[in-house]
Amino acid sequence: VFSAEEAARYAGSRNDPARMAANFAGVSGANDSRNDIIIRGNSPMGILWRLNGLDIPNPNHFGNAGSTGGPISILNNNTLDNSDFMTGAFAADYGNATSGVFDLRMRKGNNEKHEFLAQLGFNGFELGAEGPFSKKKKNGSFLVNYRYSTLAVFKALNIDFGTGDAVPQYQDLTFKTDFNTKKAGRFSVWGIGGLSYVALLEKDKKAGQDLYGYSARDTYFRSNIGAGGIAHTILLKNNAYLKTNLGVSGNYNHIIADRIDTAFKTAGNLKPEYRQTTKNIRYSFNTTYNRKINARNFVNGGIYTDFFETLFTDSNDYLFGDNTFIVLRNYKGNTALMRAFVQWQHKFSEKLTFNAGLSQQFFLLNNTQALEPRLGLKYELSRKQVLSLGAGLHSQLQPMYIYFATDTAGAGGRETNRNLDFTRAAHAVLAYDHNFSGNFRLKAELYYQYIFSAPVKDFPDYFSALNLGADFNSPNVSNLLSAGTGTNYGIEITLEKFYSRGYYFLFTSSIFESKYTGSDKVQRNTAFNGNYVLNLLGGKEFRIREKHTISIDFRGTYAGGKRYAPIDLEASRLRGDEVRDGSRAFEMQYAPYFRIDVKPGYRLNSKKVTHEFSVDVQNVTRNLNVFQQVYDINSQNIKTDYQLRFFVIPQYRVLF
Repeated sequence: VFSAEEAARYAGSRNDPARMAANFAGVSGANDSRNDIIIRGNSPMGILWRLNGLDIPNPNHFGNAGSTGGPISILNNNTLDNSDFMTGAFAADYGNATSGVFDLRMRKGNNEKHEFLAQLGFNGFELGAEGPFSKKKKNGSFLVNYRYSTLAVFKALNIDFGTGDAVPQYQDLTFKTDFNTKKAGRFSVWGIGGLSYVALLEKDKKAGQDLYGYSARDTYFRSNIGAGGIAHTILLKNNAYLKTNLGVSGNYNHIIADRIDTAFKTAGNLKPEYRQTTKNIRYSFNTTYNRKINARNFVNGGIYTDFFETLFTDSNDYLFGDNTFIVLRNYKGNTALMRAFVQWQHKFSEKLTFNAGLSQQFFLLNNTQALEPRLGLKYELSRKQVLSLGAGLHSQLQPMYIYFATDTAGAGGRETNRNLDFTRAAHAVLAYDHNFSGNFRLKAELYYQYIFSAPVKDFPDYFSALNLGADFNSPNVSNLLSAGTGTNYGIEITLEKFYSRGYYFLFTSSIFESKYTGSDKVQRNTAFNGNYVLNLLGGKEFRIREKHTISIDFRGTYAGGKRYAPIDLEASRLRGDEVRDGSRAFEMQYAPYFRIDVKPGYRLNSKKVTHEFSVDVQNVTRNLNVFQQVYDINSQNIKTDYQLRFFVIPQYRVLF
């Protein structure tokens, strides 16, 4: 269970649910620039984001096409309720995902009195309001929050966040209304939306701290995202209820990249290099029927339908000449993904519970389908100890841009990936859970995952779509077949003291292997095979008199470094651009990632107003964690960029 309160409390989380989830066992978060959720060595593209019952696109500012992460979350922690985070072998009502699920819910507004919020922090200057529509009836409430970027303020304070002198601009809005009726059930209307823009210019870059831009390029990036829906729940006879969701979501990206090179004698030494416009709109409908037959049996089932309107225009100028762009993708059309599921839970006894489910997916673009059985067993060894087993087959579509990639050489611009299958993953998880007295919990999980039908090249090559999501771009990779495989296996241990008596702590450890095989039949490390992740965090509150509270929170992370293919320096110099040695793909590994964050805070509770102030000091030891090695076009040598060396995030919040 994900708690919004925990996300606000944990040091280093920046009030971001995804960064908070990086503290859980099995999740890798050794990246200061983005909040990608890497679960058990899987690509971050394997996760499903769901909000208020609807599957949504990447809920982050500056998120690229097909990605699931970004630098700053659009999700507002002040509006979230307790939610579910799942890593592997999840139930049949979740589909189109191979690694995990983040099932988020927004809370209801206060239906008794009006409350207001003002906050200033890294995520922006924020204003919020909530309350009842009518204080007399109390059958409806609203909740609304608006944020506007304050990074210009942080830049003025000389706080570096990895973009050199460039200042990202963004804003977002979140709202939710709830209505209760006597006979027609419960209704809610909700929405989120965000606008973001940044210009990453060569002149604004700082040596060794370039987390986003590319060498000798001016890049202009615009990203907009929105999602909204209507949810309805109605109680039926015979201990049953029906939940229905109707909504629309979409994202828009526009990228312009110009290359700077003194070899070209043009104004400003700029040459157009890359252009991309991406627009995806999804119309969603789902309904689920849930019934408790008796004390031992519970069943549910439902249908999910998503209609997509997609636009891709994508071109690259490899020759840096005048108007010599080559079209990479040029598609405009419609398609749909349909899914149905059914589940049954049976309690054989008070100790043994059995869950079985079946899901079927169908993709209209190429008429591919996936049948997914799921199974779960839970046995209570004692009142405090539980042994459980989860297994199942999970399937996921490819990122949309993959289907429309064109072969710019042999096939003469033909789309060669249209008939790709779902990527499929078979999961098996064995878990032991022990709840001690005094809010202590110990959990251990042993898992194995076999992946097949992953896109790889139709000729011997190291490429596999299992490594997509390791960087910021959406590459044009054509001539793919659904013939790749992969394996992920490992063990995870969690020791947790839930918040009580003024303190908490959490220790998680993950030891894992993540391998893949491309069309060359060579087994390699995936780009996400860090091998181990250790997290230790905790906090303590000290109450001083009746109204004053001082808190201190800390977090430490030690994780295996990022995998990479070495740069072929001579080939890069000949080409005038970076060339990686594909024969040694992900063979190399950067030094281990290590970071300690400390977050002191102060809270004043008065009768009508609450003031909160905190300072999140990240990487207090100023450890030099390697972000990447790149080929620098200007110096014609390899340079190393480092992650954030010392990052201070003050935050002030007032509730009234």
